[in-house]
Amino acid sequence: MTKAVITDIEGTTSSLSFVKDVLFPYARKNIESFVLEHAKEDHIAQLIQDVHAEVNKKLTLEETVTQLTQWIDEDKKITPLKAIQGLLWEEGYKSGDFKGHIYLDAKNCLESWHNQSIALYVYSSGSVYAQKLLFGYTVYGDLNNLFSGYFDTKIGAKTDPSSYQNIINKLGIEANELVFLSDIESELDAAKSVGMQTFYLVREGQPHSDSVHKQVSNFDSIILTSS
Repeated sequence: MTKAVITDIEGTTSSLSFVKDVLFPYARKNIESFVLEHAKEDHIAQLIQDVHAEVNKKLTLEETVTQLTQWIDEDKKITPLKAIQGLLWEEGYKSGDFKGHIYLDAKNCLESWHNQSIALYVYSSGSVYAQKLLFGYTVYGDLNNLFSGYFDTKIGAKTDPSSYQNIINKLGIEANELVFLSDIESELDAAKSVGMQTFYLVREGQPHSDSVHKQVSNFDSIILTSS
C-alpha cells in the first residue's frame, strides 16, 4: 500500500509558467540590489562564499552578481543560487507581488491524501525555503500543514537514483510504498530504478507512448494502492 507521496512542484503541483514567467524574472530583476544590500549579513555572506566555491575562485561582489544572473539565465540547479532566490521570493510573497500557484486538482488531492493519513513530501530543485514559501502563500492560504517534510538538491540531484535512495533511507519507508510524482521523465526513471512507484504528470500535450510510467493529466487521475 502507499504510505507516502513525494511530489515535484514545477509542472506537477504548479504551472511551469508561474516559475518561468513570475518567479524567475522577479529574481533576475532584484538579485543585484538584494545581494549588494545584504552582502555583509552572515547568512548571505556564507552563500556568497558558496558561490565562490562552486566556481572555484574568489569573485568580487559585482562578479558574484554576474555569476548568479548567468545561472538564472541558464536555469542552473545550484544550491546557493536557489537559496538566494528563495530569500528574494520571500520578499515578493510577503509584499503581495504574487501568490504561489497551485492547481486546484493538486490542492484537493493533497488534502484528501493527508486526511487519509498518507504522508506527503516535496522534492524540488528549488530550495526547501522556496518550497515552503510557494505552499505558504497560495490563493488557498497556507498549505504547509499538509506536508511532513521537504527535500531539495542538498539530498542530491533529481535525476540521480542515489538521491531517491537517500530519501528512502531518511524516511524509513519501503521503496514500493512510496509514490513519486513529476513531469520530468528522467526524474521518474531515477525514482523507479530504486523501486518507487511513479506517476508521470502530462498536463499539456500528448501522452508519451513509449514511457514506462503511469501517465496522468492531473492529480484526479492518480490512484494510490490501498493494499
